[in-house]
Amino acid sequence: MTITSTTRTTPATENPHRTARLANGLEIQAEVDPLAHTAAIGFFVRTGSRDEPASIMGVSHFLEHMMFKGSDRRGAEQVNRDFDELGANHNAFTTNELTAYHAHVLPERTGAVLEILADILRPALREKDFDEEKGVILEEIAMYADQPFWVGYETMMEHLYADHPLAHRVLGTTGTVSALTRDQMAEYFAARYSSDNTVLVAAGNIDFDALVRDAERLCGHWKPSQPVREHPVWKPRAADAVLRLKNTARAYILLSMPAPSIQDDRRYSAGILMHVLGGGDGSRLHWALVETGLAEEASATYDGHDGTGDSTVFAVCDADKVDEIEGVLRRELASLVDSLEEDDLLRARSRIATGAAAASERPNGRMFRLGTLWGYGAEYVPLEDEVERISRVTLDDLRGCVAAYPLVPTVRVVVLPDESAEESAEESAEAATNEATNEATNEAN
Repeated sequence: MTITSTTRTTPATENPHRTARLANGLEIQAEVDPLAHTAAIGFFVRTGSRDEPASIMGVSHFLEHMMFKGSDRRGAEQVNRDFDELGANHNAFTTNELTAYHAHVLPERTGAVLEILADILRPALREKDFDEEKGVILEEIAMYADQPFWVGYETMMEHLYADHPLAHRVLGTTGTVSALTRDQMAEYFAARYSSDNTVLVAAGNIDFDALVRDAERLCGHWKPSQPVREHPVWKPRAADAVLRLKNTARAYILLSMPAPSIQDDRRYSAGILMHVLGGGDGSRLHWALVETGLAEEASATYDGHDGTGDSTVFAVCDADKVDEIEGVLRRELASLVDSLEEDDLLRARSRIATGAAAASERPNGRMFRLGTLWGYGAEYVPLEDEVERISRVTLDDLRGCVAAYPLVPTVRVVVLPDESAEESAEESAEAATNEATNEATNEAN
């Protein structure tokens, strides 16, 4: 076999970052910590809803479900039993750009867990399982369609990334999932879930050389497919959408705008800006909206993608306060840069750095970070170096980021209660009040 291997040691933690690549293109990365009490391991695949043809939107997420239906060697019941017998905390997720299958276990059980993960990553895709799981996916789509924030978020992404594959829905639609066939899924799997589009990542108390040997034995036969990801030119367009849902009594406001990509160093500035604006207690939006009682929730987030990015401000409030709340959101966005002070920067940098360090204290957090960096094609940076980069961000950096990516919303989405539902609720309440009044009158008589 042909395997290349390198080691990079991070002196601050004495945890080496090690990499290897199998002859079929499968990459292996690990951050090894011999003192850790556990180990985390997972496969990350550089594919998600943005890589799907629109006609089969949702196939990556559907495949996530099908992996756990088992391989030619084990069925769904056996998959769950084998994970449980190892005491593995296992899961999977699908996003616009990544799918991942992972587990967190005791170090001595890493090899056994890797065998299960590698096995289910070559699913049988049985027609019976496919038909049954399609119903589950359609129920999941219907469930999310009843969640006001999710409906607003998907609508925002569709408008913000119009004519760009990032507009694709991760779950797909009722139409695309209903029409999807097992053969279409198998074709997509062969094209995207290949050895040269996958990384095996691990962190914690790992024997890296044994990991590479096991990977060669279990995955060395996987086929490469030389997949590519499309990066069409994205030209954001202004959009405004008002949605009415029967299952909400609250209003949801989302204002979104372009931001740096995950590969752009200005992502640190974008993250700090959104943290100062709406990163929880102490943020501008918290004091302007939540502490004053105007809104129930208010936040701001930066989300970097492969080749692009976006920032979004969000609030939940009474339906009759939408105009007032939106005015505050836009005012806080417009005044953010000019009102920034060194103290804002210091507090934001400290909280972000603390959060990053805390999330990576466990092997699971380190494993996720490795897989995510690889998935976005971003350079590996030791956590300590990344924290140092965050600490070097200046007010001038923040101003430069805003100059390139103005904090001016291009997409506005508002989710409101359905008027007919409100009237129905008022009529029901009035009827109940009248009935109670009549009963009280009759008793008095």
